Amino acid sequence: MAAKKEEKVRYSDKELAEFKKIILDKIEESETDLKHFQGQLDHSGENSDNESASTFNMMEDGSESMNREKIASLAHRQRKFIMQLQAALVRIENKTYGICRETGVLISKERLRIVPHTTLSIEAKNAQG
Repeated sequence: MAAKKEEKVRYSDKELAEFKKIILDKIEESETDLKHFQGQLDHSGENSDNESASTFNMMEDGSESMNREKIASLAHRQRKFIMQLQAALVRIENKTYGICRETGVLISKERLRIVPHTTLSIEAKNAQG
C-alpha cells in the first residue's frame, strides 16, 4: 500500500520569514510614497499670486483642486495598502498567512510574492468574477 502524500496545510516558519521580509520592505516603500503624497498635499495651494488675472486664477484653482483630489486619492489608496500589509504581518504571526480564506488551501508562493497582502488563491479570486 502506497503512503498517501500529506498535503501541506501552512507555510513553514522559514517560508513565513521570507514573506515577512517581503512585506516589511513593501511597507517601508509604501510609507515613503505616502509621505511624498502628504508632502505634496501640504505644499499645494501655497503658490497663489495676487497679480494674476482672475480668470487665470479660477482656472488654476480648478486645476489645483483636481490635482489635490488625485493626490488625496493616491494617499488614501497607499494608507489602505499599508493597512492590508500590516494585516498580513498579523497573519504571519498567527501562522495563518498564505491560507486562502475561501478554499482553505495554500495560496501559491508566486502569487504571494507578487501580491503579498492577498487572502485569496488565484482560483478563488477568479471564481469571484
